[in-house]
Amino acid sequence: MTRCPSDRLELLKAARLVADFASMQGVPTTCDVRRATYEHAGALLADAVLQAGLSYRTVVMPRVGRILKEFPDADRVSALICLVKKGSIAHLLDWKHPTKLERFEGLVGFLHRARVDTTDDIRKVLKSDSFCANLQLLNGVGPKTIDYMACLVGIESIAVDRHIRTFAARAGINNAEYDFLKNAFCFAADLLCISRREFDAWVWSREANTQSSQLNFVFQ
Repeated sequence: MTRCPSDRLELLKAARLVADFASMQGVPTTCDVRRATYEHAGALLADAVLQAGLSYRTVVMPRVGRILKEFPDADRVSALICLVKKGSIAHLLDWKHPTKLERFEGLVGFLHRARVDTTDDIRKVLKSDSFCANLQLLNGVGPKTIDYMACLVGIESIAVDRHIRTFAARAGINNAEYDFLKNAFCFAADLLCISRREFDAWVWSREANTQSSQLNFVFQ
């Protein structure tokens, strides 16, 4: 969909608001917060599926680290589909609730049917609009999941989550549309001459630490 000039102007204004606010908050020229990238399909998909609604540091990160350490051979979709058939995904993820297990298995099955096997393959298909549109037909997979996966394989993107939305609101942006915020933050990173995915990681880290500090203060 082509934006009219007024829409583009609104987007550029929003990008400048985000960039100026980030500068006021001390965003470094070279971000010291690094977004992880994976060459291990099992770790990548586990991170993408588990991260929604869970503590990344205490729940997701330890499980992803365990997969990298204890399941080095689960680095391809072809290996993961074997684990699906054996009913071993709960053990792989160290997780019991069926929703995320089903989501993981659905994602593995989709990639396997599409003949996507390695993280390099995933990186290539995530650049295809048609593939991403079909991927979003899976239950629980939306634009945020796709953009998050893109960041995890090294594609320059922004995954609009609650931290991005909070930062946007504090910067004075009222438009909550997903694509608008994604593009505003992408352009803000460009204005700041910072990698988009590193800017995403910096915002996430800053907002997560701010919320954690606020909670600690409340319960002291």
